[in-house]
Amino acid sequence: MNVMQLQNISDGDLVTRYIQGDEKSLGFLISRHKQKIFGFVYSKVFNKQLAEDIFQETFVKVIRTLKKGNYREDGKFLPWVLRIAHNLVIDHFRKAKRIPRFERTDAFDIFAVLGDDSSNIETELIQTELYQQLTEIIKELPQEQKEVLVFRIYNELSFKEISEKTGASINTVLGRMRYALINLRKLVALNGLVLTN
Repeated sequence: MNVMQLQNISDGDLVTRYIQGDEKSLGFLISRHKQKIFGFVYSKVFNKQLAEDIFQETFVKVIRTLKKGNYREDGKFLPWVLRIAHNLVIDHFRKAKRIPRFERTDAFDIFAVLGDDSSNIETELIQTELYQQLTEIIKELPQEQKEVLVFRIYNELSFKEISEKTGASINTVLGRMRYALINLRKLVALNGLVLTN
């Protein structure tokens, strides 16, 4: 069966074909959803190498589950895989003892929507695009502001720790964070992102 024919087959049918021994079906499924799944993982860990590792581990679990005949998702392949990826991300942060906490503050609450407390996979799917867009927007910040923002929000470092890492005074770090948030707000508005339900 050629690529054109595979494109017209549903995820559920491709899973069935793989279980029946058609290895190409799984390869096509992975390539069909790679961008969404990798983007989802990257938006959680904000590290390309780690995202690649978790992406690969996700599909190792997918293959093992399919080979054991334990797949019971009624054709909802992508939500199922994203749930596996999400659990692996949580496992990673637990092992690293730094589960992300995105605290709402008076100054800024844009990251409140990025918490890991959602058990609803549909919500995760809806937010995947938001994560990807936000990641791209953060890249547009000046380097010094972006660095402080990533250290503070994603790595959960204190301002004192950021000061030590960057060699800048705490006041300078606080100033950079303040301007990063102001600029991020502007970029979010310019890009038309909606961050509340």
